[in-house]
Amino acid sequence: MKRMPGRWLPAYAALYIAFLYLPVLFLPIFSINTAPTPQFPLSGYTLRWYEELPRNAALIDAARNSLLVGVAAALLSTLLGICAARAITRYRFPGRRPINGLIMAPLVLPEIILAVSLLLVLLRLGLDLSLFTIVLGHVLICLPYSMSVLTSGFEGFDRSLEEASADLGETAFGTFRRVTLPMVTPAIISSLLVCFTISLDDFIIAFFLGGTQATLPIYIWGQLRFAAKLPGVLALGTLLLVGSFLLLTLAEMIRRRAEQRVQSAGVTLA
Repeated sequence: MKRMPGRWLPAYAALYIAFLYLPVLFLPIFSINTAPTPQFPLSGYTLRWYEELPRNAALIDAARNSLLVGVAAALLSTLLGICAARAITRYRFPGRRPINGLIMAPLVLPEIILAVSLLLVLLRLGLDLSLFTIVLGHVLICLPYSMSVLTSGFEGFDRSLEEASADLGETAFGTFRRVTLPMVTPAIISSLLVCFTISLDDFIIAFFLGGTQATLPIYIWGQLRFAAKLPGVLALGTLLLVGSFLLLTLAEMIRRRAEQRVQSAGVTLA
């Protein structure tokens, strides 16, 4: 009886992964189908839908908006994450745990509740809905992910390196710039990639806070109302899927290299 969980766990994991990702695998398959409707068997193979994407002016505008929002949200989230992660991992102050919990709250709160709440607050402040308000919303939902990545980077950092720098007469800011920052740079890059990916894929925040300026998820949602536009949506979705996968894979590789680098530095110092 004790061996039963060990036998069924791999099968359960395989079924879970298949249920979660198998429908996604049909996306690139149907994106090269000559027929406008996704069905088996495929009527033929073509790259026509991909070739038409660069000639779509609305798509290019939406992609430009998503790029601007993603870069801005990633930079702001990572900057705030650096400050918060360092404060939480280096200092002990009243309310440290509740503050950390509040920062992580967007991970468990329904995103539609966050979007509606932000909408009411921003309208109350008299702000016009635009790409700027989308960035504000994306910073809110990206900051917990940035904190998770950066906190692990700061916690794995050997504080004796900072102490050695201080003993040699370096200032606190100089120690952070010359010692701490280079050691946590991989975690910072990983945070930037993760936040950019989350911002690029977000729909709910952009839908409520975007006004008349559409991002890629909003553009895709609008195109789904027209059957003739479905092949182009499938092609675009495939590109976004591949891009998100590559960015997250790169972020994970950088995070692991950062852990190995910190461990190697600690071993060398010992």
